Amino acid sequence: MRLKTPPPRVLLALIAAVLLLLWFTGAAHAGVPNERAEPAYAEEQTILQAEQDSRTPQPGLASSASGRLHLDRHYLGQYGGTEGTVLVQRGGNQWRVWRNGPIATGMGVILVGALLAIFLFYRLIGPARIEEAPTGRRIHRFTGWERWVHWATAVTFLVLAVTGLVIMFGKKLLMPLIGHNAFALVAYVFKYLHNVMGPLFIVCSVLMFFTFLRRNFFRRIDWQWVKQGGGLVTHKHVPAGFFNAGEKSWFWFGVTLLGLVMSGSGLVLDFVNFGQTRYVMQVANYLHVAGATFYIAAAMGHIYIGTWGTPGAYEAMRHGSVDETWAKAHHAVWYEEVQAGVPPGTFDDRAPPSAPPSAGSPPPSTGNPPPRPAH
Repeated sequence: MRLKTPPPRVLLALIAAVLLLLWFTGAAHAGVPNERAEPAYAEEQTILQAEQDSRTPQPGLASSASGRLHLDRHYLGQYGGTEGTVLVQRGGNQWRVWRNGPIATGMGVILVGALLAIFLFYRLIGPARIEEAPTGRRIHRFTGWERWVHWATAVTFLVLAVTGLVIMFGKKLLMPLIGHNAFALVAYVFKYLHNVMGPLFIVCSVLMFFTFLRRNFFRRIDWQWVKQGGGLVTHKHVPAGFFNAGEKSWFWFGVTLLGLVMSGSGLVLDFVNFGQTRYVMQVANYLHVAGATFYIAAAMGHIYIGTWGTPGAYEAMRHGSVDETWAKAHHAVWYEEVQAGVPPGTFDDRAPPSAPPSAGSPPPSTGNPPPRPAH
C-alpha cells in the first residue's frame, strides 16, 4: 500500500504539534523549579540534612515505614492512625520530585503523542469507507438502557479527565494564562468536582461492565480481525460479530482493567478517613496517574474510531440503530444473525461467508438456518 504524501498544511500542522509537544514537556518538567526539590522550610531542611548525615538512614520512599517515627513536637496532621506524630514523611519529598518531574513529563508526552498519532492517522490513512450507498433501512443495535449507561459513563469519564488534567498541569499551564486568583477558584471547584464524580464513575462503570459483558467474550472469529488489523489501514472490511476484536479489547483492557486501577486508587485518595498512611496514598497516586494516562490515551482512540474514524458508528450509540449497509460492511457476521433472526453471537464461532451476497439477491430467510460447519 502506498501512503498519500501529506499536503503542506499537514506538514505545518505536524511541525506545530511537535513544537507544542516540546513546550508541553518543558513546562511539565518545570513543575519543580529546583531539580533537587529542596524543601522550602529551613526546619525541614535541617531535619533532612541531619538524617542524611546519620549512620543509620531512615526508611525512604520504598519502605512502608516511611515517616513513622517521631521527630519533633510539631505535627503535620494525621491520615493513618499511627502517623499523628509525623513531622517529615521521608518518602514525600521523593514523591513530590517524581510527581512534578518525570511522571508529569511522561504523562504529557504520552497524551500529546496520542493526539498527534490520531491526527496523522486521519490525514494519511483516512476514515473507514463504505463502497455501497445507504439503503435507508435501519437495523436496531442498542437499547435505550445500553445507550444511557454508555453516555453516563462517558460523561463522568470526560469530567474526571478534564478536572484531573487541570489538577495535574493547571498550576504551570493554566495559572499563567488566567492569573492566580482565577486559577485558585477553578482548582477549588475542579478538585471537589473530581472527588464527587469519581464514585459516580465507578457505579456507571460497573453497570456498563455487566450490561455489555455477554457480547464481549473473545471468539475464534476475532482472531481473523486481529490478523488483518481490523482493516484500519487497508480499508478492508473484516467480518465481525456484534463487537469486533478492537471493541472487545477496549472493553477488557480499558473499561475493565484500567477502570479497576482508577477506581481502586481513586477510592484510596478520595476517602482518607479509613486509616491509610501517606505511603499508601503516594503509591495510590502513582497508580492513579499511570492509569489515567493510558485510560485517557486509549479513550482518545476509542472516540476517534467511534466518530470520525468510522462514519455512521456514532449514530448507533446516539439513536440506537444503523443503516443496513453500514452493518453489512463493518459487522457482517452480526448482520447475518439479524437477517437470520437469531441472537447476537450465534455465528461468532462459525466461518463467515466466502463472498457477500450480490445486490440483487433476496435476503436470507428469517427462520433459523441450518448450522454451518465450524472451522
